[in-house]
Amino acid sequence: MATIDLRTEIKEFLSSRRARITPERAGLPAYGGNRRVKGLRREEVALLAGVSVDYYVRMERGSLVGASDGVLDALAAALQLDEAERDHLFHLARQSGGPRRRRPAVAVRPALQQVLAAITDAPAWICNGRYDVLAVNQLAQALYSPVLADPRRPANTARFVYLDPEAARTFFVDYDRIVGDVAAKLRMEAGRNPHDEELIALVGELSTRSELFRRRWASRDVQLHRSGRKRVHHPVVGRLDLDVETMELSAEPGLLLNVYTAPAGTATADGLALLASWAAGQGKPATEIQAPS
Repeated sequence: MATIDLRTEIKEFLSSRRARITPERAGLPAYGGNRRVKGLRREEVALLAGVSVDYYVRMERGSLVGASDGVLDALAAALQLDEAERDHLFHLARQSGGPRRRRPAVAVRPALQQVLAAITDAPAWICNGRYDVLAVNQLAQALYSPVLADPRRPANTARFVYLDPEAARTFFVDYDRIVGDVAAKLRMEAGRNPHDEELIALVGELSTRSELFRRRWASRDVQLHRSGRKRVHHPVVGRLDLDVETMELSAEPGLLLNVYTAPAGTATADGLALLASWAAGQGKPATEIQAPS
């Protein structure tokens, strides 16, 4: 399998979003008590989006070629898509217009390694959209030691979450939320870059080996990489409730810088200080712990 089937992706994404919206939620009258379809009918979506029924049916059958930004915006409004879902719709439409191949980075420039090394009081690491851990600073090396225990390089957070569930449940306090987030972000990346053979191979591996991933993947949910809270239980310093900032690196499309912090005076801040002392004892500077490509 060299690419994701865009027509199937579009068809199942649109139909799944349509199925979740009732006429009442869309502000439409619901005539009769027996509806043969779950959610809105295609003609109701067409009405809400201001397009012909034939045009919407063609889109839901997998053809977004030629759809203008105005039509896509109207469709997103009709289906009440959130920001991530709207972005996913636009990605699918752009890819439908012709292959836009972008090979996600598998290495990090020395200057970025220096940036990581300069961040000494917070775990910081760089990944791509398929969750490959490409570079870490000393504190992130210590924090993510359970993830990085996988001998394969680059280590991959999605593989850890789904294929080593016992360790992942021990490490991630909110494991049940994390598994959904990971699948949704991988689905987002698949829409952005459906020709990434390594992403397709990863999705295939996870689908083959994890029934939980198959369920989460089938939901067609998507999610942006955003700031938030991550709670982990570290094997050395215990519970850490971390604030996460995720930033896209504009000079390196597809790479994300993740920085974990905690407010001063909190138990987590004390835990990070203890982790830093432990990491310093390991004697591994950031420039030596970049995951090889």
